[in-house]
Amino acid sequence: MSNLQDIVVREMKVKPQIDVEKEVQEIKQFVKSYVQSHSFIKSLVLGISGGQDSTLAGRLVQLAVNELREEGRECQFIAVKLPYGVQSDADEVEDALTFINPDQTITVNIKPAVDTSVKSLQEAGIQLTDFQKGNEKARERMKVQFSIASNQSGIVVGTDHSAENITGFYTKYGDGAADIAPLFGLNKRQGRSLLKYLGAPAHLYEKTPTADLEEDKPQLPDEEALGVTYNDIDDYLEGKEVSSEAKETIENHYVKNAHKRELAYTRYTWPKN
Repeated sequence: MSNLQDIVVREMKVKPQIDVEKEVQEIKQFVKSYVQSHSFIKSLVLGISGGQDSTLAGRLVQLAVNELREEGRECQFIAVKLPYGVQSDADEVEDALTFINPDQTITVNIKPAVDTSVKSLQEAGIQLTDFQKGNEKARERMKVQFSIASNQSGIVVGTDHSAENITGFYTKYGDGAADIAPLFGLNKRQGRSLLKYLGAPAHLYEKTPTADLEEDKPQLPDEEALGVTYNDIDDYLEGKEVSSEAKETIENHYVKNAHKRELAYTRYTWPKN
């Protein structure tokens, strides 16, 4: 294992092998402990896309909330559907919600807000590309979740896991923004194994991962956008050997997107030359 790979593996906290039942229990306990440590929390909010990550996070949080209520803590899980107009995989969103069985579901169509924002920028002389408009969608979705959380005395749950974190494959202050990230430390294949253990319908974790933010490239697979497979990313995170091409691509993503993993610098925290 190269020096950089060793550093990344330690930072991303991915284990070479996992005990699936133990991981489920540890994640639930993390969520419960966070809620119990903050008296104001009465709800946990998460946007559900119909993909593997939000399905897994949603089910684990709902299970944790169920246990909290059994222990006497007033708490609820709010699942949020956030389509931009009509979502092409809306049926899978409904399947994910059926599996998660959330306490409450809220639907907010982000299209009017996104289109208004894009138009306002255009009138100010800023013409967003299709890719940049995709980031606008991601940030609007997260803004909605934080608004709901604020209104419902809650926090926002993120879906960031280590295979996503290493590549920076998320929008800064969009889907990368949240109060807690219970899936961190898992790679993609480990997330699938947890969903299988929890009894999720296979088509929800076997579907091709896609952010689906770009209108010019609808349902663009993550692996095509990244230029590397999740299998290679997962192997890399488990400390295994990968091809030189995959290794270079992964490490380039890691270095290029380091700023996404950092908080805003101040003059006191920026390294002095």
